This record gives sequence, structure tokens and C-alpha cells, in this order.
Amino acid sequence: MLTLSSDFGSPYPAAMKGVALQSTDARLVDVAHDFPRQDVRAAAFWLREVLPYFPPAVHLVVVDPGVGTDRAAVVLRAGKHAIVAPDNGVAVPAARALDEDVEVFEIEVEDPASSTFHGRDVFAPAAADVHERGVERFHEYAGYEPTSDHETVSFPTPDFEGDAVVGEVLVVDGFGNAITNVPGRVLDDRFGGDVVVNGQPAPVERTYANVDAGQRLVTVGSHGNVELAANRGRGDDAFGVATRSRVALEW
Repeated sequence: MLTLSSDFGSPYPAAMKGVALQSTDARLVDVAHDFPRQDVRAAAFWLREVLPYFPPAVHLVVVDPGVGTDRAAVVLRAGKHAIVAPDNGVAVPAARALDEDVEVFEIEVEDPASSTFHGRDVFAPAAADVHERGVERFHEYAGYEPTSDHETVSFPTPDFEGDAVVGEVLVVDGFGNAITNVPGRVLDDRFGGDVVVNGQPAPVERTYANVDAGQRLVTVGSHGNVELAANRGRGDDAFGVATRSRVALEW
């Protein structure tokens, strides 16, 4: 299996698939191609949440605001998985979620055909090559050099102060749910009550349908973090927040 993830929309992923299929008969699976454009941290969050559910695979990830620069191309090996990506940290949280032991290899890159589409010219050929050589053995061949000098992405931690916590919105999903960096455990004893969010009270519920349509709520999402939502509506609009917005919870 070879999965593909990017912020390309359409039709660019088709070119990456075409390149991969020239040298591998891998089963190609799209993860997403609508990650927020050039938002490395958001893509890193979603990949961390999604890739651990896959069986062993090679994962091709291209969210690359530094395309055409001197940033490196890398393969991260995590257990029986490999992630091929630009060296901007986008793949690191997912790799660490896949396996505690992560090895990083820099890919030797010759002059690509384009300075604006390394997904097609650099990363798709590399992902196909890693798939064909095997996750366990690709590094034995020329073109892959072990490295400890690589970029990473980290997520901010919330600040706890007495009966309050201040965090931020990490991502907003397609439903408008604003997913924060605040751990869901802060709501363990508060379901059925209220918390104050940025100065305004909101009910704490286990599921969206526990409030009327259009009403906002605070809940814990499948990712385990506090989520600002609205039943049959958009939580980001209901709470007036966006990615990287400050979120203060008080009780």
C-alpha cells in the first residue's frame, strides 16, 4: 500500500499517482488532498490522527511551502511504515505515533524537472522506490543517507492556572469543529454543566445532539482534545475562533 496526502486539491495528485504507477503496482490510497494550504502544523496534526490506523504502508506526504528551496527531502522509517516527505517536520508527529523508534534518511535529489512541483518530480518517485525496495531495506541502496539533522513540528501546550486553562485552536475541521490543544480530561467531571469559554458560558456535552440545532457546545473529540462545536452548525463561527485563536476555559 502507498498512501498519498497533500494540500494540492485537484488535479495535481493525479500526476503523483501517474509517476508512482510507472514503477510500482502498489495499491494507492488517498488520505487527503485538502489539508489547509501550506499549513505544515495542521497537516502534521491530521496525519498524526490518521496514519496510525493504516496497516504497514509507505506514506507520501507533500505539504511543502519551501518547494524549490534548499530544504531536504526525507524518509522517516517508523516500525513497518515509511513516510516520504519534505524536511519541514510535517511527517514527524505521525511517525512518532506509528512507532517510538523513528529513523530519518535524507533522499539524494538530482535536478528535478520543475522547481514548483516536487511532489511529482521528487517525492512520488522516492515513495515508489521505497515501496519497491521495501521499508526494511530501502536504506541499503544508494540515495538514502541516515541523518539526525532534520526539522520537526511540535504542538503548543496549554497553560493551567487554578480553575482555568489557556490554550489555542490547533485546527478547524470541515464541519467547523475547532479542535484545541487542551486535553479532554479537563472536562471529565463537567459533562452536563457549563464552562466559560473566552468569557462566555457554554454547555459541556458528550455529543452534539445533546443540545438544540444551532446551539454551541464544548465537548471532547475523537482525538481526545477539547473541541468547540455547534450542533448542525460551525463551532468556529459560534465561538468566534479560527486556527491559532486563543481559547481560555474557566470553571
